[in-house]
Amino acid sequence: MESAEIRRRWLSFFEERGHAVVPSASLIADDPTLLLVNAGMVPFKPYFLGETKPPAPRATSVQKCVRTPDIEEVGKTTRHGTFFQMCGNFSFGDYFKEGAIKYAWELLTSSVADGGYGLEPEKLWITVYLDDDEAETIWREKIGVPAERIQRLGKKDNFWSMGVPGPCGPCSEINYDRGPEFGVEGGPAVNDERYVEIWNLVFMQYERGAGDGKEDFPILGDLPSKNIDTGLGLERLAMILQGVQNMYETDTLRVVMDKATELTGVQYGAAQNTDVSMRVVADHIRTSVMLIGDGVTPGNEGRGYVLRRIMRRAIRNMRLMGATGPVVQDLVDVVINTMGRQYPELVTDRKRIETVALAEEAAFLKAVKGGTNILDTAVTETKAAGGTVLSGDKAFLLHDTWGFPIDLTLEMAAEQGLSVDEPGFRRLMQEQRDRAKADAKAKKTGHADMSAYREIADSAGGTEFTGYATNQGESTIVGLLVNGVSAPAASEGDEVEVVLDRTPFYAEGGGQLADQGRIKLDSGAVIVVRDVQQPVPGVSVHKGSVQVGEVTVGASAYAAIDVSRRRAIARAHSATHLTHQALRDALGPTAAQAGSENSPGRFRFDFGSPNAVPGSVLTDVEQKINDVLSRELDVTAEIMSIDEAKKQGAIAEFGEKYGERVRVVTIGDFSKELCGGTHVGNTAQLGLVKLLGESSIGSGVRRVEALVGVDAYNFLAKEHTVVAQLQELVKGRPEELPEKIASMLGKLKDAEKEIEKFRAEKVLQAAAGLAQNAQDIKGVALVVGQVADGIGADDLRKLVLDVRGRIPGDRPAVVALFTVANDRPLTVIATNEAARERGLKAGDLVRTAAKTLGGGGGGKPDVAQGGGQNPAAVPEAISAVERLVVETV
Repeated sequence: MESAEIRRRWLSFFEERGHAVVPSASLIADDPTLLLVNAGMVPFKPYFLGETKPPAPRATSVQKCVRTPDIEEVGKTTRHGTFFQMCGNFSFGDYFKEGAIKYAWELLTSSVADGGYGLEPEKLWITVYLDDDEAETIWREKIGVPAERIQRLGKKDNFWSMGVPGPCGPCSEINYDRGPEFGVEGGPAVNDERYVEIWNLVFMQYERGAGDGKEDFPILGDLPSKNIDTGLGLERLAMILQGVQNMYETDTLRVVMDKATELTGVQYGAAQNTDVSMRVVADHIRTSVMLIGDGVTPGNEGRGYVLRRIMRRAIRNMRLMGATGPVVQDLVDVVINTMGRQYPELVTDRKRIETVALAEEAAFLKAVKGGTNILDTAVTETKAAGGTVLSGDKAFLLHDTWGFPIDLTLEMAAEQGLSVDEPGFRRLMQEQRDRAKADAKAKKTGHADMSAYREIADSAGGTEFTGYATNQGESTIVGLLVNGVSAPAASEGDEVEVVLDRTPFYAEGGGQLADQGRIKLDSGAVIVVRDVQQPVPGVSVHKGSVQVGEVTVGASAYAAIDVSRRRAIARAHSATHLTHQALRDALGPTAAQAGSENSPGRFRFDFGSPNAVPGSVLTDVEQKINDVLSRELDVTAEIMSIDEAKKQGAIAEFGEKYGERVRVVTIGDFSKELCGGTHVGNTAQLGLVKLLGESSIGSGVRRVEALVGVDAYNFLAKEHTVVAQLQELVKGRPEELPEKIASMLGKLKDAEKEIEKFRAEKVLQAAAGLAQNAQDIKGVALVVGQVADGIGADDLRKLVLDVRGRIPGDRPAVVALFTVANDRPLTVIATNEAARERGLKAGDLVRTAAKTLGGGGGGKPDVAQGGGQNPAAVPEAISAVERLVVETV
C-alpha cells in the first residue's frame, strides 16, 4: 500500500466517524518555543491547554513534522530521519480510552477491502502504563488481546506530558511484531527493533506540576475534561505494509535513492559508505522540498540554517558518490512528483521550490570550489606540522568567507583524520555576534549604562505615547542623563538624554525612524531632539542637546515634533504597507516582510524571494500602488485582541513582538497589518510612489527602495532632464533612446572585441620562442619564467596551453609562466601526460609557487592556477618551481 493511500484511508476512516479533517499545518511553527513543527499534536496545543476553544469535539490530521537534533546521525542508521508524517486523531472532552482503543484496533485490523490496513491481529502487541488497569482491561476484555501480548511499562516509556506543568496522562502503544529475523521474542519490553511501535494513544486525564525530566514531577489531580491525542507514524506503517526492511526503502524515499543511482551509477546496498550517502540524500532532499514548500528559505540563522545545512549535506554526499555537476533539479522533481500526491501544493508551487533549491545548490557549489582548496591547504599544513586538530580560525574563515557550515567542516576534516577546534570556532562566532550587538546597542543607547534607564523606569514608570492624536503637548521631565550618566541638571551645550512622562515623539521601531523636534521648558530652556529610542521597553529616551538655558529633572516642559518630518515619514510608512501587499499579490505569500526602514520621503522594504523580481512585475506593482492612491482609501487604526486580528487576516510586521492587545492598521479594502507606527489619514495624501528598483541583500531576500510624495516628483523631474539631455546627444525622440543607445553600445563592444583579439594575438606570438628555449631537466622540457605585466588570467592560460602544445607529446613537458596584473602576481602551470607519468602534477607545482607568492591556488593535474599578494616574490617562486621539478624527476 502506497503512502498516499495510507494517508487517504486514515483521514477517510476518521471523517466517517465524525472527526473534522484538519489540513496539515505549515512546518513553520506558530509557536515561539519551536523552530519547526516536530509533533503531530503541536497545532492542537492551544486546545489541550485551554487557550482556545476547539473547532469541533473530534478532529483528525496527517501532520508534516521535522526533527533536527541529530542531523549528523541521519544516514548512519536506518532509523534516523528528519521529515516524517504523523497521523493523529483527537478528542476534546468527547470519547476517551475505550473509544480511542476501539478506533485504533478497527482501522489496523480491518481488511483492506473494508477500508482498513489489514494487519494480522496476532502480530500486534500492546503496552500500557504500570497502573493503568482501565486500559489493560479494555484491551483484554473489549478487544480480545491475549494477556500475554499486553505489557506494562513505566513512566519513562508509557506516560506523556509536554515537559511543563499542564495536561498529562498514561499512554498505550500498539507495536507490530516483524518476526524472528529482527531479533529475539519477548515483546516490546525486550526488543523494540523486532516489535516496532506504530501507534501511540495518549490519555490526557491528569494535571502535572513542575519537575525535571520525563519522570520527576508530581501529579496534581484530574483534569476537568479528559482528552485524547494519538499518533501513528505513517512511514513506520508504510514500512510494514510495503514489506521492506526500513523507512528508506518505502515508496517516498526509495524513488529518491533510485534517482541518485541514476545520476551517480552507485547502487544502494553495494557498500556501507555509499549506503550512508544514499540515505542522507534521500532524507535531506525530501525534507528540503517540504521546508521550501512551506516558505523556508536558506539562510544562516534559525530554520533557514536548518534548510541550508541539510541541503548542503545532501549535495556534498552526491559528490562523494561521484556526481560532478548539478543534481538538485532531478532530485527535487522526484520528491515533488512523489509527495505531490499527498500535498498537491508542491506541484502547484514547483517552479518556486525548484528556483530556491537550485539557487542554494549554485551558491554551495561556488563555495565548495573556493572553500575546498582552503580546507585542503589547511589540512595539509596541519598534518605537516604533526597536528591532529584543525584550528578554530580556519573553520571560522571557511564559515565566514565561503559559507561552509561548521558541520560540513567537521565532516570533511574527519574524513582526513582530523578533528576541529570547535570551541575555538564557537568563540570566534560569538565574538563576531558580540561586536554586531555592541554596534547596534551603541546606536540605540549611546553607550549609556542600561541600569540608568531601568532606574528611571522603576521610579517614574513608562512613557505615555500621545503621538497618534497630537503633534505636541505638555509633559514633565522625569529622567535626565548627561554623557550616559544620570544627572539632576544639564546646561547649555550639554548632550543629553531626556525621559518625559508623556510624549508626542515616536521612538524608532517597527522600521520607522524616530521623530525629531524640540522640548521647551517653562524656564525658557530649549532641547533640540535629534533621535528617540526605547532602550528599556516602554521608556522613550529623547536624545539631543541643550540649546538654551538649564534643564532640570522635574521641570514642566512642552514637547513638539517636527511636523513636516513626521508627515513625510508617515507617507513612507503607509507606502510600505501598500508595497508589501502589492508584492504579495504579485509574488504570493512567500514575499513576506523581512525588514524595512521608513524615513522622510523614502523607504526600503525587504521581502522573501528566491530570485530577482522581473522589471515588468516591478512596474505592475508600482502601477497597482499608485492606482490605490488615486482611489483615496481611508487609513484607519484599531486596537483589538491578537486572535481577532488573526481572524481578520492582519499581517504581522517583521521583527515585532505582540501582546494580547494589538494595533491593526487598515488601508481601505487593500491592506491590513499589525503596526504601531504612524500613518497618513488617506492614501491620496501620499501623492506619488516611485519604486527605484530591487536588489539582493542575502540568500532568498530582496530589497525594494522607493521614493514618496515630493521626493518621488523631484526624482522624476531629474529623470526628465536626463532624458532631454540624452535626446540632444543622440538626436532622437524619447521612445528611440533605447534602440539608439543599444546600437552605440553594440559598436563599442565590437571595437573592444577587435582590441582583445589583437592583444591575444600579440601574447601568443611569444609562444614559439618560449617553446624553443625550454630547459632540459633530466629529459623534461621545462618552460618557466615571467612574461609581460598586465596580462590577464585567461590570456596567460591560453599562452601556457599554446606553449605546451608546441612541445612534442612524447617528451615530458612543464610550462610555468608568471605575470603581475593589478599589482598582484599570477601564475598558470600546465603539464602533459608524459610529465604526469613522471610525477609532475600542475596542482602540486601551483601550490608551491602560490605559497611563495603569499597566496593560494589549485586545479587539476594537467593545468592549475594560483596567485598571491607579493609581486616581488615572482623570481623566488620561479626558483621554487624549478627546484620542485628537479627533486621530482
